[in-house]
Amino acid sequence: MYEDLIETKESSENIFDGNLLHVRKDKVKLPNEGTAYREWIKHPGAAAVIPITEDGQVILVRQYRYPIDEVTLEIPAGKLDMPGEDPLECAKRELSEETGYTAKEYKFFTKLATCVGFCNEVIYIYAAKGLEPGKQHTDEDEFINVVKLPLREAVAMVEDGRINDAKSVTAILMLDRILNK
Repeated sequence: MYEDLIETKESSENIFDGNLLHVRKDKVKLPNEGTAYREWIKHPGAAAVIPITEDGQVILVRQYRYPIDEVTLEIPAGKLDMPGEDPLECAKRELSEETGYTAKEYKFFTKLATCVGFCNEVIYIYAAKGLEPGKQHTDEDEFINVVKLPLREAVAMVEDGRINDAKSVTAILMLDRILNK
């Protein structure tokens, strides 16, 4: 099924190896027997979590994102630290580090492929409830403000573009849909 669409790797070359990203250039055989080159970014994957309080507020994080030169409002998230790391454990760690909160209950929402045209990053998205506050303990190079707001307001911010981060948009709209069924 769909064999008429599949490209087959013939060779692969490392272009750049960084701490987070690894840029590859692959030569592929096309379905029509021609060849092409595909440049893509190898990413370790990530996990994210949308925490929701008993009174219907979501906890988000505000931080500066250098690649887009903007301060964004997002759900807590971070990369998988090692190959094979359980995405749920990563989500729990990021919730605690970025917000100080822990949760009694987690629910898997979805797996999101972020930029399928040039990157293999997949983010596993969870919802968290039964929240317990604690002390934020971000990484040394992270500067994050914790923001708590009603889910309805977060949805409005998605709709008017004030929240435009793909994982956050997905999680906020999924949570709203689930709660309002």
